[in-house]
Amino acid sequence: MWYKNILETMGNTPLVKINAVASHVKPTILAKVEYFNPGNSIKDRIALKMIEDAERAGLIKPGGTIIEGTSGNTGMGLALVAAVKGYRCIFVIPDKQSKEKMDILRAVGAEVIVTPTDVEPDDPRSYYSVAKRLSKEIPNSYYPNQYDNLSNRQAHYETTGPEIWQQTEGKITHLVAGMGTCGTITGVSQYLKEKNPNIKVIGVDTYGSLFKKYHETGQIDMEEVYSYLTEGIGEDFVPQNYERSLIDHILKVTDKDAAIMTRKLARLEGLFVGWSCGSAMHGALEYAKNLSPNDVVVVILPDHGTRYLGKIYNDAWMSERGFLEASSMVTAKDILQKRKNAPLIAVKPTDTLSAIIQLMREKDISQIPIIDNGNVVGSINETRILNALLDNPSLKEAQVQTIMADPFPFVLPSTKITLLSKMITKENPAVLVQNEDGSHEIITKSDLLEVLAQ
Repeated sequence: MWYKNILETMGNTPLVKINAVASHVKPTILAKVEYFNPGNSIKDRIALKMIEDAERAGLIKPGGTIIEGTSGNTGMGLALVAAVKGYRCIFVIPDKQSKEKMDILRAVGAEVIVTPTDVEPDDPRSYYSVAKRLSKEIPNSYYPNQYDNLSNRQAHYETTGPEIWQQTEGKITHLVAGMGTCGTITGVSQYLKEKNPNIKVIGVDTYGSLFKKYHETGQIDMEEVYSYLTEGIGEDFVPQNYERSLIDHILKVTDKDAAIMTRKLARLEGLFVGWSCGSAMHGALEYAKNLSPNDVVVVILPDHGTRYLGKIYNDAWMSERGFLEASSMVTAKDILQKRKNAPLIAVKPTDTLSAIIQLMREKDISQIPIIDNGNVVGSINETRILNALLDNPSLKEAQVQTIMADPFPFVLPSTKITLLSKMITKENPAVLVQNEDGSHEIITKSDLLEVLAQ
């Protein structure tokens, strides 16, 4: 079986359990991973729906031009639709969006116009205003306007909502999603609440956006609106896709918390996702602290990390904005220098266990690499020796090679402490740093603790 074109592969994205990142909360946390769509984001769904609805309504004719104001992901979905259906694309994108998003749009044949971010929505320079103006000036063009186009919400009512209901076998108790155009959260909510009105829907907003205050008071407070960095969520106006009755609660997440959580999802869960995904997951875990083990929380992760390589996945960019703790930038080389590069203590395969026990006492160490003719061939630690002697006390004068374990893992001097902390475990108490001259040095759990305690 094959698909007629790439558009037929949209939807039916997987639902994945979150483990390490959610280990401190009681409910089951499931992620709806939308980067499995062909354009690597949830916006593929609405792009196809908006264009096909426009075609049925006669709003765009063959050979026409699609013009949209977008933060990047909707543009990518529309570009895929345009490529298959033969349309021209012009996308207007605010300058706060990542260079990767702009490059990707151009790569799929779109024309990209960059506008300033820090202007009012009705300012003629805003990406909304520029897109509207171009759609009036260019013949046979169509401006989908994802914010006010209810086909956006309908796409999720018809696809994303039913998928989540089926994938959880109707066990979902809470839905958590970011709020930008509001089409995702309202469309999915509408479907799920028709199935079970008791399902709670939690929106995630960002500081600098008006959604939370507006939702709670019905008032637009422009004093709450200011520039923020997170891409894909938050707004300074209320889209027509917003529907108050479909959202039970809204919470805000900072740019920093969102960025840090995004990187955790990549490092600890293997989910290489985008910035607003971190917002949604951080918000979900905060909300989940008050839930029970019987609850099932579905978190929508809208897009892929490739859009953010120059930003949140770039250590220098993160550090410049104070998003990285100083300790997280520490490398193996830094740890060794703090320890004043103490010489490596090692033993030979032929050394006896009694001699090694004496060495461990003298040097106050609990693990030692085993080196033979300059090559690291194994390792030994006090727990392994103790267990061996408890089983057979006569092994005291045996050579260590009879019970040695595999060598400690090797790392480079540039390896960050975040990775070292994952590699050093109860089962693996140390790593060896391999220097450029071929020599080795050891880093243990106590070395990490000493650095982190400073």
